Amino acid sequence: MALIVQKYGGTSVGSPERIKNVARKVANFQAQGHQVVVVVSAMSGETNRLIALAKEVATQPDPRELDVVVSTGEQVTIGLLCMALHDIGVKAKSYTGGQVRILTDSAHTKARILNIDEAPVKKDLDEGNVVVVAGFQGVDENGNITTLGRGGSDTTGVALAAALKADECQIYTDVDGVYTTDPRIVPEARKLDAITFEEMLELASLGSKVLQIRSVEFAGKYKVKLRVLSSFQEGEGTLITVEEDQKMEQPVISGIAFNRDEAKLTVLGVPDKPGIAYQILGPIADANVDVDMIIQNVGHDGTTDFSFTVSRGDLDKAVKILEGVKDHIGARAISSDKTMAKVSVVGMGMRSHPGVASKMFRTLAEEGINIQMISTSEIKISVAIEEKYLELAVRVLHKAFGLDAAA
Repeated sequence: MALIVQKYGGTSVGSPERIKNVARKVANFQAQGHQVVVVVSAMSGETNRLIALAKEVATQPDPRELDVVVSTGEQVTIGLLCMALHDIGVKAKSYTGGQVRILTDSAHTKARILNIDEAPVKKDLDEGNVVVVAGFQGVDENGNITTLGRGGSDTTGVALAAALKADECQIYTDVDGVYTTDPRIVPEARKLDAITFEEMLELASLGSKVLQIRSVEFAGKYKVKLRVLSSFQEGEGTLITVEEDQKMEQPVISGIAFNRDEAKLTVLGVPDKPGIAYQILGPIADANVDVDMIIQNVGHDGTTDFSFTVSRGDLDKAVKILEGVKDHIGARAISSDKTMAKVSVVGMGMRSHPGVASKMFRTLAEEGINIQMISTSEIKISVAIEEKYLELAVRVLHKAFGLDAAA
């Protein structure tokens, strides 16, 4: 008998019929002798509806009260799912995040989990119940309702699996696993049977929307066996593990990730002297703007051009900050470009296979795609290119690294 934590996203519980479908799926697992804990999101669209409602009554909703409002979406789902389970003869009990006592810090709308009291859940499981827990929410030490930020239900599922020492945490979504790239762009993309936490972490951080990045970090830290599956079709999904898949012909590259949400800023004609990078990026960091890729070119006249990328939503804020420090740092001008995108190749095989970068750069050059910026890690190479070439770049790289081939 295994202890399984299953998490169902908003589309999986998006209607009464889909909730009944989840109930049947859960009942089937319990009938096989497993103990099952279910974590659910709000029904699809419900969180957005609640946020819009809050903004109708307040221009800037108080974060504590906003958490009180948006947490009700999951509360509705846990009640409905338990009713559906009761209706087919399955004992079930619902819990809000506060009732399980998922203890978080007090950072409303983006709280982090500190501890989970798993004893009540274990007791109910031992009594033959399916335990249904509201995702995305917890409670701080003062008893205030908190929420974990977008995608927080994935984190709830993984955190519960870690606390309960579950045999597996299954994330049910509207896709049937992790693919080599987005099948909407490359129809030949194939589902991966397994992928490492490190690779999944890179893919999640680079724009793959299958799993929320915090949940992957949590799973890796606590060695939680994670599997991504579809709510709507049967299959083995994709297993996310600590160990590399030990197949003899393990591919060098596991996937191609991309992100359209990139904007480039360039500070032109800055004096080339120690501390200049900090003088540029310090005020940007103080404004809570995340910087992604960075490049610096030193000219013959003793000045340097300093470029970096931010999300498009942060571009105007970043430009305003740089205009404010331009004269102080002695810069000639500030330029910006909203037409950027990032494409990345990810794979554990890079550690032992040289030539990945040259193959990537040659493939793009053959298509006339100009690389404007480059960043690397041990298992990833990312390039910034013009957005109009994004889909072409993903397709040709997918083919060049043999990801179209049968597994």
